[in-house]
Amino acid sequence: MKMSQNNPDKDDQTSSNRKTISLPISRVRLIMKSSPDVSSINQDALFLTTKATELFVQHLALSSFNNGSGKETKSLSYSDLAKTAEETETFHFLADILPKKILARDYLKSLEQMQEEEADF
Repeated sequence: MKMSQNNPDKDDQTSSNRKTISLPISRVRLIMKSSPDVSSINQDALFLTTKATELFVQHLALSSFNNGSGKETKSLSYSDLAKTAEETETFHFLADILPKKILARDYLKSLEQMQEEEADF
């Protein structure tokens, strides 16, 4: 008897595991392989990373929905995500990735003020 036949449920488990995730495994594999430190990726590690990413995104979305205007509008907006990243300590590491949006004229105004302050020194 072959070694692979000793565990016939292994293929069934792999198939059922893929059904429990929504993110495309191939995309997660591509992102993981983009790191120069990664030479090979174990299938179990790939599945766990994909599932953990999915759970993290769900947690971020739910927190943003509850903290933002989502309750009134029954929707989730970018500004809800940015507000959560700025105000919730757990998500502070996302603040640079999810900055609050500002109008171009407001940005130009703040840029002018910064240049004026630098000129005064």
